Amino acid sequence: MDIPTTAMDAPTRWWPKALLGAVLLAVVVANPRRVLFVPLLFAVVVPFEKLFPRHRQRLRRPGLSTDLTYAVAQPALTAASLVVGVAVGVLSLAWAPGLLLRPAVAALPPVVRTATAVVLFDLAIYWAHRWSHEVPFLWRFHSVHHSSERMDWISAVRAHPFDGSLLAPVVVFLIAAGFSPRLSGALAIAQAVIGVFLHANVRWRWRPLQKVVITPEFHHWHHANEPDALNTNYAVFLPVWDLLFGTYFMPRDRRPMLYGVSEPMPTTFIGQLRHPLRGLQNPLVAARHPIDGLRSLRRALRRGRSQLIASMRRPARRPSYTL
Repeated sequence: MDIPTTAMDAPTRWWPKALLGAVLLAVVVANPRRVLFVPLLFAVVVPFEKLFPRHRQRLRRPGLSTDLTYAVAQPALTAASLVVGVAVGVLSLAWAPGLLLRPAVAALPPVVRTATAVVLFDLAIYWAHRWSHEVPFLWRFHSVHHSSERMDWISAVRAHPFDGSLLAPVVVFLIAAGFSPRLSGALAIAQAVIGVFLHANVRWRWRPLQKVVITPEFHHWHHANEPDALNTNYAVFLPVWDLLFGTYFMPRDRRPMLYGVSEPMPTTFIGQLRHPLRGLQNPLVAARHPIDGLRSLRRALRRGRSQLIASMRRPARRPSYTL
């Protein structure tokens, strides 16, 4: 079922589209190599989707133009995400516990240090990903990524730039703890690249590996808009965290069929970038009234902290396994 066009999608003026076209053209001119990465992924992944399809769907499926826009705009979106991410990473104070662990990390042998970085990164990303689903404010942004009703390789790039800023505290923590910045960055890049293959429209189950590493089947269930599959399969590398915290879901006798989100979501690129910001207070208002702004921020932070704790205390569900 295709997502219906809503009033949010209706263009109000001609100039937003013209401005978007100009920005995308500038991105292509300034970053031709990064833009060429899109057809390279197409050439690598699409043949597997055609040879081993999970769902029969046309190459030019609904929502493709929106996802292609995200792909072309990735350099600009990444820059915006980095700016916000740096601010979030510093303000999160994730560097403080990292500095406390720095002497212990420095004492580890190189191989053990690398393995520890991978485990800590994966554990931290599990909780960051879980909170992006279970904390309403964070879901505002993450829901954009889940809005695609067609799962394939290109749907992986549909993501609001502010959604990725939640990765910043994890990277800041690792670097402050003394892990290599190059390794921390490589883990973040690996997560993005692997994500393309996990979203691919392929029918592989890889049953012997399902409890060892994440597979396309595992991640497709994460995207399934089916009642018993919601809020499951958060891991980005190792399913052990979902098994440990009770969010592992791999049913024996069926496969995900319905994707997307239940709430209304614009179908256009600009509409989706604006959607999470609707209803939020204009920051200029807080600047004009700093005392009221600080009070509102304090209330929001307290509410957010309570929601994070509630997510961590959520009773574990009974895992569903594929044998």
